[in-house]
Amino acid sequence: MFIKIATLRERLHAVILNKGEQGYVTEGLDKELDSLPDSYDRLIEFAEGLASLAMRSDWNYVEPNDIDDIWAEAAPNRPPGQISEIDFDDSARRVEAAFLGSICGCILGKPLEARFTGHEIREALQKIGEWPLNQYVSKRIETVLPRVHRSFPETAREYIRYVAPDDDINYTIMGMLVLERFGPNFTHANMKELWLHHLPISTTFGPERTLLLQSGAESFDSQHRDYFADKGGVGLSGVLVPDESESFLNVFNDIMNPGAELCGAAIRADAYGYACPGNPEMAASLAWKDAIFTHKGTGIYGTMFIAAAIACAQVMDDRMDIIETALRFVPQRSRFYERVSASLKDVRESSDWEEAYSKINNKFGEYGHCRIYQEIGMLINTFNFAENVGHGICIQVSQGADTDSFGATSGSILGAYFGPGHLEPRWLDLFNDDIHSGLAWFFERSVSKLGGRMSRLPSTVREWLD
Repeated sequence: MFIKIATLRERLHAVILNKGEQGYVTEGLDKELDSLPDSYDRLIEFAEGLASLAMRSDWNYVEPNDIDDIWAEAAPNRPPGQISEIDFDDSARRVEAAFLGSICGCILGKPLEARFTGHEIREALQKIGEWPLNQYVSKRIETVLPRVHRSFPETAREYIRYVAPDDDINYTIMGMLVLERFGPNFTHANMKELWLHHLPISTTFGPERTLLLQSGAESFDSQHRDYFADKGGVGLSGVLVPDESESFLNVFNDIMNPGAELCGAAIRADAYGYACPGNPEMAASLAWKDAIFTHKGTGIYGTMFIAAAIACAQVMDDRMDIIETALRFVPQRSRFYERVSASLKDVRESSDWEEAYSKINNKFGEYGHCRIYQEIGMLINTFNFAENVGHGICIQVSQGADTDSFGATSGSILGAYFGPGHLEPRWLDLFNDDIHSGLAWFFERSVSKLGGRMSRLPSTVREWLD
């Protein structure tokens, strides 16, 4: 087995934490795990027991993963299909603006993606005389922060010469590639094919890296079937997952995937929202199909919400109507719906974004970097108070947490909503029309050409469906 004993223990502790968050009875399990000997057999036996934990008697949430069950739990008054007539020329311009906004938001947030709160970011920017944030982060921030992101030499303002590689941008491009090549009826086998071809494993994290590791092992085995047959039939995938029973595979997926409710799938939502102007149902459905490849529960719902919001933002005028409509496409008895609705209420009742941020952070600050609830609340805060795309991405990044991922997401929603002409050229000029995606076997280096290609997604999906 590839996984080390110490890593296995660490992951099991993370699984116990997740199970507790999801309403299972977990009292005493951490101590029991700590008391076990360093034995794979004993640890796997313990892990198998986690698959049959009882639910808390006071647990009132209903959080399915299957799409039919999700629709059964979503709002009955959610709008089916197309909610307005589509001007595909207008949508193309909005999608291009959304993509350009997303890359600017991502690069703006990257230097600060080091687990800071909004209060810490504000204090640091005040010290260097750059509060409120209104441009890319200066290299001087390094003198007043205890740490910065490793991309700092490429993404601090004075160093920017191109769009630096980032997984958030990669996944938006991957969504584009999936829809271009396979259309809206793509399968997980299609996704796996493209991921293995384009995604270097070092550019992925958490559930995505786990899936690539297992998929790579399976691919290697299929290419060397005769060799492994001569050796007794155990290939790399058999070493990684030695027991192919359904119960063990379920346990293994939990052990190897403790980040299944984090934001890894949410950063893959954008292309599906771009591709479905005025059709939040289709956007959410495509986002679900992508998300369930690696995620569950909250990880899925956040992805569906973002895609639906981007789809609505292309055709609707009222910002809070957009958010409320997108929320109708997730289970109404879920933690996600309850907590995001609470943030929406805080935003509505606040006079400015800083007041709303303080309320959201006070309620959900424990859900920090990548943990969805606070991040989506802050995204709604940004969307409500943004005056244009540049102003909005600055609000988003100023709230801290996963600054590059949700800087990118905010740029997408804002670009889709405001359309072209609402992002000052200074945000793009520093890139010199040059993008370094970090993807394998993907050779587009022009920001403008990639934006144009992204803008054709609505027409591409329409052609697949005609």
